[in-house]
Amino acid sequence: MTTISFLGRRIPVPGNIYLRVPLGILLVLGGFLGFLPVLGFWMLPFGLLILSIDFPPVRRFRRHVTVKLGNWIRRRWPSLAARLGLMQRKDSAPGAK
Repeated sequence: MTTISFLGRRIPVPGNIYLRVPLGILLVLGGFLGFLPVLGFWMLPFGLLILSIDFPPVRRFRRHVTVKLGNWIRRRWPSLAARLGLMQRKDSAPGAK
């Protein structure tokens, strides 16, 4: 089973691409019907998260959102950022200060 990391959490997803892609598409489509009972708007970002494994444009979008959201949480709630593991910054080059 493949996992995906988002904001310090590891989420298991199916390892087979032929299961992952339809599951991601169904979740995105279900997210558009979020006003109905049982279906919810939570399905849209979760579907995009699953699709980001296999599609580079969706992956770049996810990384962009993760960085922006992480920076916002770090500025607004430092204690929450520390619990989520968002406080340590990774240097772009080894040995950079």
